[in-house]
Amino acid sequence: MSQVLYVPRRLLEETRAHLDREVPKEGVGLWAGRREVERVIPLPNAHPEPRVGYLAEPVALLRALREMEKEGLTLLAIYHSHPKGPAFPSPTDIREARWRVPYVIFGTDGVRAFLLPEGLEIAMVLIH
Repeated sequence: MSQVLYVPRRLLEETRAHLDREVPKEGVGLWAGRREVERVIPLPNAHPEPRVGYLAEPVALLRALREMEKEGLTLLAIYHSHPKGPAFPSPTDIREARWRVPYVIFGTDGVRAFLLPEGLEIAMVLIH
């Protein structure tokens, strides 16, 4: 598992645009690629209370994972937003973390990436 995420600036902005469209709900999606993020895959938030939590809609998630596999891409990160809070994992984010990839959180104070449930922050490097 990589301790650094390499993200093209345009894909970071594409992700931010997706999450801005979801406000006031939390948005969720996947970053896929090989060595760096190559695709942003927005997913529907199926959480019963989407203003305070996220749950990637299961069928859309499985479809996205299959598409990635066909294209030779791997899951590099899961992203979601905290539209009314900081870019820091909530207790729920930590408790519900299942995937062994970085969790990228877009908050009111910026964007940060973490390995969860450990809570270890990892570096994100913007590339052109």
